[in-house]
Amino acid sequence: MHPGPRSGLAAVSAALLAMSRHLEVRDVLKTIVASARDLLDAQYAALGVPDDHGGFAQFVVDGVSDAQWKAIGPLPRQHGILAAMLREGHPVRLGDVREDPRFEGWPDAHPELADFLGLPVRDGDEIIGALFLANKNCPRPQGGCGFTAEDEDLLGILAQHAAIALTNARLYERSRELTIAEERSRLAHELHDAVSQKLFSLRLTAQAATALVDRDPARAKDELHQVAALAAEAADELRAAVVELRPAALDEDGLLATLRTQIQVLDRAHTARVTFSGHGLRALPAAQEEALLRVAQEALHNALRHSGAENVHVDVARRGRGAVLRVTDDGCGFDRTAVRQAGRHLGLVSMRDRADGAGGTLTVESAPGKGTAIEMEVPGG
Repeated sequence: MHPGPRSGLAAVSAALLAMSRHLEVRDVLKTIVASARDLLDAQYAALGVPDDHGGFAQFVVDGVSDAQWKAIGPLPRQHGILAAMLREGHPVRLGDVREDPRFEGWPDAHPELADFLGLPVRDGDEIIGALFLANKNCPRPQGGCGFTAEDEDLLGILAQHAAIALTNARLYERSRELTIAEERSRLAHELHDAVSQKLFSLRLTAQAATALVDRDPARAKDELHQVAALAAEAADELRAAVVELRPAALDEDGLLATLRTQIQVLDRAHTARVTFSGHGLRALPAAQEEALLRVAQEALHNALRHSGAENVHVDVARRGRGAVLRVTDDGCGFDRTAVRQAGRHLGLVSMRDRADGAGGTLTVESAPGKGTAIEMEVPGG
């Protein structure tokens, strides 16, 4: 049974704060429709963001189960009342949407809608979405609509704040895209420099082996062993870069699944044993999950390329509302008194920057011959 509407200034304030709390577009859309449905006490709520091809780039619903949504089929097109809202930009309040001349029907599995209240979501003069509710949880007046003029005013306030939250989320995602592009460019330069050096050395060594093969077979054999070692190092460089450049897929798979997959790849690609443990982790804000993933990748990169470790283990666990990441290895370790030089060499400065940017902390434990442990803790949302 529906718990009934929340009312009053506190409920409206909570809804508006919830909208502004998220940075991912999808999360913002979900929060908007859930807040609208809750505040206006409706069975169904939806928000559609149009594309440029007569459909919707995103369409989020609340009040429909996953099974129902799957049975309904493809996303709606921009037609009927939805198209009118997007085109004309006027609020629509109807006692029975099925009796409106603009109504064009819906799929068999679609829930039956009667009372209808819809508003466009505007960013200045541009209509960037359509927000609507259906089936008010109240007795309907004879021949009228359960949604009132007060409901329309309240939904108008939500739509204005929805536009702000959606615009901010889009700007944030664009900023992240630019940051990722810059990081990929940096990695590409590093990859080019590192692999170019390895391949140059490999070519010279192969030439030396060729020159020695007739007059000094033993030295030629040594040179060929060096060729094999350099080729293996170049392959490791490429594998590490591919793993780091691969999209994190955090939105689709979550942090644990993304880390588990990448660590399986590293375990197969390196002679060291690379293992992972993690369970019971609650979903974290996108910035925290990305920071944890990047620090784990940097720490793994260090352990596999510089420590000579035979075993590397990554563990992610819940801690309060947040999470803690721990990457340990049994490699050569380093002298903590030389941490400034080691920090540059091992990327500890960038790891600390990532931890700080996510509101977390980073600690490093290491000693010569004792391995290294890197721990990062981040708060929850």
